Amino acid sequence: MALLALLICSCEPTNGRGDTFTDPISRVDPRAKKLELPAFEKDEHVLDYDGFTSSYNHTTLIPNWVAYELTSVELDGSYDTHSSNFSRDPNLEGPQASREDYSHSGWDKGHMAPKADMRWSSSAYWQSHYFTNVCPQNHNFNAGDWNTLEKQVRKWANKYGKVWVVCGPIFTDREFGTIGHAKVQVPDLFFKALLIKNGSDYSAIAYVMPNRAKHHPLKEYACTIDDLEEMIGRDLFPKLDDHIETKVESEISWLYWQ
Repeated sequence: MALLALLICSCEPTNGRGDTFTDPISRVDPRAKKLELPAFEKDEHVLDYDGFTSSYNHTTLIPNWVAYELTSVELDGSYDTHSSNFSRDPNLEGPQASREDYSHSGWDKGHMAPKADMRWSSSAYWQSHYFTNVCPQNHNFNAGDWNTLEKQVRKWANKYGKVWVVCGPIFTDREFGTIGHAKVQVPDLFFKALLIKNGSDYSAIAYVMPNRAKHHPLKEYACTIDDLEEMIGRDLFPKLDDHIETKVESEISWLYWQ
């Protein structure tokens, strides 16, 4: 499973081991048209996989965020081993979480980019099991409201043709501490921001959900992108034209998100 990783820790494109590419073709930024990517700092450890992009944090040992585009065509993918063989990214240097950190911790290995969204490719499917795409999640949350939102995203991708997604952890009081020998940090909340295009119109919505066993209608977790950006201190969907970004991030058009 080849890792298509480019690290934004230098001015030149690099692979997962930090070697600079010399092929002139590789100097074309493959992220240039990815609407799902949030703004990020040059020292963030950003990796491109077949199906998603992850900003991995070597201190918290979970991703800062994970972003991907989900299309209706990809929903037709059938690859699925029904296995959850989580693993460290073999091409990534530096500290990572491991299966042992999660064992007997009481916390699920929660996907950010869901494996069910990666069934169009065997490599994308297995890369979604890397710990660069995993956070500790309350089991009932992971199998409950978070899973409900993942299923709803797939419905929207089928309805609108594609959905641009960025999601990740939020830390507030850090009340859950850490797990494992490596001290993997457990988030207080999770966010998921979504963008769709219907005809010539764009629309966006965000969800902020506590890492707890709760069961509420998704609408109760909803907020504007502007509200989420203020909470996480990060600019989302910055590749949109400014006038479109200003409009879609300040409101929720419920016509699109029922």
